[in-house]
Amino acid sequence: MRRGKLNKRRLGLYLHIPFCKSKCAYCDFYSFVPGDDGICERYVDALIKHMETYKKSCSDYAPDTVFIGGGTPTALPIDLLVELIRAVKRSFSLTKGVEFTVEANPATVGLKEMKKLRRAGVNRLSMGLQSADNYELATLSRLHRRQDFEEAFMNARRAKIDNINVDVMYGVPGQTVASVMKTLSYVTKLGPEHISFYNLKIEPGTPFWNMRDRLELPGEDAEYEMYMRGIALLASRGYRQYEISNFAKPGYQCMHNIKYWNCDEYLGLGAAAHSFFNGNRFSFCRDAERYMRALENPDADIRITDSTEQITTKERVGEYVMLRMRLTDGISEREFFRLFGKDFEAMYGVRLARYIAGGYVEKNGDRWSFTPRGMFVSNYILSEILDFSDVGLYDPMS
Repeated sequence: MRRGKLNKRRLGLYLHIPFCKSKCAYCDFYSFVPGDDGICERYVDALIKHMETYKKSCSDYAPDTVFIGGGTPTALPIDLLVELIRAVKRSFSLTKGVEFTVEANPATVGLKEMKKLRRAGVNRLSMGLQSADNYELATLSRLHRRQDFEEAFMNARRAKIDNINVDVMYGVPGQTVASVMKTLSYVTKLGPEHISFYNLKIEPGTPFWNMRDRLELPGEDAEYEMYMRGIALLASRGYRQYEISNFAKPGYQCMHNIKYWNCDEYLGLGAAAHSFFNGNRFSFCRDAERYMRALENPDADIRITDSTEQITTKERVGEYVMLRMRLTDGISEREFFRLFGKDFEAMYGVRLARYIAGGYVEKNGDRWSFTPRGMFVSNYILSEILDFSDVGLYDPMS
């Protein structure tokens, strides 16, 4: 059996839980506060049925990463979440040592729940702190305060979870460079294995968007200083930057997210989940009720796939450039030619030359990558060198 798994193709598995205890003012992910009407049980049952429908098409795959995200997976009753985890193991032939991540809000999980998750096989926890400043947390409409996060973090350690990511946000209304540095100093002293350090985006359709003219947001210069000083502090504490917003101690990069940036295959199940599987990109409807009814009534004509398309070589090239350039390793000309049979420098060298001169891009041997300055304005640079009409990209990290 083990020999068979070694010959199987690797796959990332993502499960979307669209529930939260409350909706944050900045969040544009598909999520909502569930009612007391059995919807959590129905949704988990539907998700388990959905996994079972993929048993045959995934028989040649051995998922080596599993990521349960949301929303807030820990907003589910813990026994339901454990039931879902066990169903993952029944439905898929997971590799030995699979990276198994669950996202958690510090206000929704205690020591008892942490222990149950660990016993069920979860070996990586991603916790949304965002800020260690209670005023900033209130501004973001987060349920927890710093002391809640610290208790949850310590409980995770007591539950013997030895791979923890902490999310930290910069560009928050009312935030200063000093307060960001205090948050990062606080987090690094706790010693998580991984830190995601990313800027707040004001997205259409969110409460923050509706009040954007009244928000006291840091200016671009302040955000640039937050980012650059943050990178320096994290490096001094042993956290190597390996992607625009991600930093890890040696050996603790998030293998699941790296699949996205490498354009590897991943299967996303659940309402609003996206996939790149068998050469196709597809997504499921942003409607939990329709999603559940379709799985509950398989003979009914209820469509849950929102979009599906076969990716052309031209799109694959554009997506690879966009996503691989997020990584500090950047793009190797040799690897690019191996994958696509094309000359990277011939395609993009002229357009990147002025960014090399400006200190935003560097070329070492056959490898092209952003400098930290370039990463801060990476979206602008990529929009200049890529034809986005040929990319058609869903960014799974957005």
